[in-house]
Amino acid sequence: MFGYAGKILYVDLATGKTRTEKLSEETARKYIGGIGLGMYLWLSNTKTRMDAFSPETPFVLALGPLSGTMFPTGGNGHAFISKSPSTNGVAEAVAHGTFGTELKRAGYDAVVITGKAEKPVYLWIDDDSVKLRDANHLWGRSPSETEDVIRDELGDYYIRVAAIGLAGEKLSKIASIINDKTHAAGRTGVGAVMGSKNLKAIAVRGTCDVAVAKPAEFLDLVQEFHERMKGPAAKKYRTLGSIESLAINNNLTCLPTNNYERAHFLGIDKISGEVLNEHFLAKIIACNSCAMRCEHEVIIRDGSYRGTMTRLEYDNVWALGPNCGVDQPNFIIKAAERCYYYGLDATSTGVAVGFLMDCHEKGLVSHEQLDGIDAHFGNANAVINLIEKIGKREGIGDILAEGVKVAAEKIGKNAYELAQHIKGLEVTGYDLRCLKTTALAAAVSFRGADHTRSNVLIVDLKGKVNSLKAEKGRGKIVKDFEDVTNLLDSLMVCKNAKGTFYGELADIAKVYSITTGIQVTPEEMAVTAQRIQTLAKLINTRGGLTRKDDTLPWKVMNKPVPDDGPAKGAVVTQEELDLLLDDYYEARGWTKQGLPTQAQLKELGLEAFAHIVKED
Repeated sequence: MFGYAGKILYVDLATGKTRTEKLSEETARKYIGGIGLGMYLWLSNTKTRMDAFSPETPFVLALGPLSGTMFPTGGNGHAFISKSPSTNGVAEAVAHGTFGTELKRAGYDAVVITGKAEKPVYLWIDDDSVKLRDANHLWGRSPSETEDVIRDELGDYYIRVAAIGLAGEKLSKIASIINDKTHAAGRTGVGAVMGSKNLKAIAVRGTCDVAVAKPAEFLDLVQEFHERMKGPAAKKYRTLGSIESLAINNNLTCLPTNNYERAHFLGIDKISGEVLNEHFLAKIIACNSCAMRCEHEVIIRDGSYRGTMTRLEYDNVWALGPNCGVDQPNFIIKAAERCYYYGLDATSTGVAVGFLMDCHEKGLVSHEQLDGIDAHFGNANAVINLIEKIGKREGIGDILAEGVKVAAEKIGKNAYELAQHIKGLEVTGYDLRCLKTTALAAAVSFRGADHTRSNVLIVDLKGKVNSLKAEKGRGKIVKDFEDVTNLLDSLMVCKNAKGTFYGELADIAKVYSITTGIQVTPEEMAVTAQRIQTLAKLINTRGGLTRKDDTLPWKVMNKPVPDDGPAKGAVVTQEELDLLLDDYYEARGWTKQGLPTQAQLKELGLEAFAHIVKED
């Protein structure tokens, strides 16, 4: 096959044995690659409901047909798929950089890892040579340090590494996997799953070619998409970066502040994209094969934490800044650097810290329980001190490392009202009270609270619908956005490039056909997207998730936006949520309980998994 390596690598950490299987054209066509292929391989290699940290739970690393090619942003990504310790549903996290490129050039479309190593190891993939190497000397090191040590001991700077930090080793449910120093597969606790297997890192070197079906036409596509990425669709990422959205959302009164106590941040001018670019920007970097160049590396030149260098983007600035009431760039930068150091998902970490501050200010957590940390909104030192405790699982940090859902259960009282999560995954930086299409997408997202599973927020933010109104028709909008996102995450195209696919399904079908030689239509791609979404629903259903889990945080449904502005008084009622859910399930062709029908599973070629759901 063209575009694909044609091989799936299986690794048993308990025995050290490895084997490969052929990737069939039928499987490739049905699931494409990336999250689609990853979820299929995960579900195919599990028979019953199992714990996320069970040695038998598969841990899947999957690539797309564009991986390793020149296609802009599509050549470099990878996806981790497993069971989430946070949600009991799909653990899915995508990252870009150079790691995915190297794995594809080593000759693999996916790696399925099972078992648990007796002692810490790292997986070394050098084309056909696959070995488990001792990682005792790496245990406790940061992902960045791990990457450097592995390169030194293997004698090749160009080896690519994905590694966990101390958070993953200690099974923090908000642990991430870091590749290329600052690229995080950040959400759903994938770092903890990796740590539960005593797998410190995966190191890769590849020398194989990746061939496409129609080279001349493919090069024309590469050139065309390069030009699109130099245009207005990607301007934000090339200039101020995703941080530009902070001021936009703040002006719309939809920037969650102080753990959803407010929706407008008074200190926004101190941390705007313009300020950060003018005073802190060190360089802007592109991933392999990317024409957008969106990675903003910053450095602290003066004052507290001078010399600290890290990557900033919307998500970590929001979570560690406005969500915690902090408007001091030096401290936000240091907090972000600490998250990369410990291998923590910065979004979940910032939400956990904001949750604790809220609990403390409302008298649910005493000063004595905080080991002397003054956990009040706006205390920048407290944010950094709490990240240190979360990363090391010390004191109150041991509770927060479980994520806000479990932390609220352990704190008790009314702490659940302050826990900003969906299905156990912490929210992202868009106020769901006043973005009701986005609220629906977050409620039904198969990985929990997350805007990137559909990117439908653009519909709300750009005024294409009345974002303050819940009405029929929003379900179809969310479905269509999810479908395109599912396909991009299976091709492994960066979601920042979504706007450059002007024809959406038509463009996706064209790119796939020219790359692989497997001719598909936009209509066939739409069916594939539905199949991938349904596959995720099956995994979540096996994990025990039902319609009641497609819900929103307590504050979103009970605490109206208090700030003066266009969203003042906005809230999502249960009646509105039920209307939106019914509308979405109908658009998907699912039952009122949000389940695919037996007939639909047969139509999608998923009848092998039909036993997971029962008809109402």
